[in-house]
Amino acid sequence: MAFHAVKRRKAHLPPPLILVLLYAGFILLGAMALKLPTATTGPISWSDALFTSTSAVTVTGLAVVDTGSGFTLFGQAVITVLIQLGGLGLMTFAVLILTMLGVPLGFSHRLYLREDLNQTSATDLFYLTKMILRVVLLCELVGAAFLAFVFVPEFGMKAGLWQALFHAVSAFNNAGFALFPDSLSRWVGNPVINIVVPLLFIFGGLGFTVAADIWQQREWRRFSLHTKLMLVGTGALLLWSTLAFALMEWTNPATLGALEWPARMWASWFQAASTRTAGFNTVDIGGLRDSTSLMFITLMVIGAGSTSTGGGIKVTTFIILILATVAFFRRRETIDIFGRSIGTGQILKVLALAMISILLIFIALFGMLLLHEGEFLDLAFETASAFGTVGLSRGITSDFDTGGRILIMAIMFAGRVGPLTIGFLLASKTPRRISYPAGTVYLG
Repeated sequence: MAFHAVKRRKAHLPPPLILVLLYAGFILLGAMALKLPTATTGPISWSDALFTSTSAVTVTGLAVVDTGSGFTLFGQAVITVLIQLGGLGLMTFAVLILTMLGVPLGFSHRLYLREDLNQTSATDLFYLTKMILRVVLLCELVGAAFLAFVFVPEFGMKAGLWQALFHAVSAFNNAGFALFPDSLSRWVGNPVINIVVPLLFIFGGLGFTVAADIWQQREWRRFSLHTKLMLVGTGALLLWSTLAFALMEWTNPATLGALEWPARMWASWFQAASTRTAGFNTVDIGGLRDSTSLMFITLMVIGAGSTSTGGGIKVTTFIILILATVAFFRRRETIDIFGRSIGTGQILKVLALAMISILLIFIALFGMLLLHEGEFLDLAFETASAFGTVGLSRGITSDFDTGGRILIMAIMFAGRVGPLTIGFLLASKTPRRISYPAGTVYLG
């Protein structure tokens, strides 16, 4: 009898709360595992363990302990598992675990899941989940196989294979954790690293609904609107950020200026691709010019794609905001793109998500400025990196005190869990009982 009562109480827990508790549980379990003596090469504090676990589960990559030298093979394996669970949790494990816990998905929640996974039927969700798991394993194994050609000759068979697998998992899940203090800077001109790693986190950042659509349709005209927007938006952002980075940093001796021109092009491409969510780097991020840092902050806030392993407000959100602005100045009441019309409900959802994200970033930045006396740009960069679950840093992460770490952990957590939670809440509709006459508000 008591069991059924507990089961009924579990069933009444709202899905957003379940997801928050699941992520918090992963983080706590990960912190306890990383605090074990077998996980580290030397003693670390609970603050270090909790921060590392939070960064791994939220696939951010900000680190207060060097992953390669501070953690043993067991500790690195724990981080790998946390990255894998965190990177795929919002898209696959959420549906599976909620079902395993006996939490019923109501009609409104099924509608949200169907929309979030870009499906025409809620019955396709479990098929998509299985497809996602297959794609993940295939991409990570293929990526690790190519990376082994770089790591094995340099570090030996055992260490090289592990490093190849670790970086493949970290890259595909857009985590940005690396086993070297300078990330991947020593391979700034290596073609294999500069092709395989970006392809992994670009593919992971596109979203699995895009991958499924491409695999099933195979023709541009048959792709969904979401797929077309993601492909065009991602391509445009990559091209623009690559050229802009090269122009702004070409003569900077702290970044591109000290490299040969082929390495400069590779570095420009790598940083441009990595900035929106991956967190790897092949040049010193602390040496960037202020203009480049501001561009990076913008890219980190934009982030990757919906239902992907990346963070940020999402590429499609950014595109809809641009299209809505253009439609307003052209005196159009609807947004038409690729032969499709975007409804008012989606536009309002985009505005709500963007506004909440901006407020969250500003509140977190204000808190960081109150807690730490430092360069404004450095703190703004760190805050945007945490929210976008990117992991790039100008070298100040380890300088934060307990309050600063808590705030950064909170913004990483919100950046990873927040969009899905907000989506569930937006999916719950309350019928209107009263209609009011239209009013006029003077704007601008």
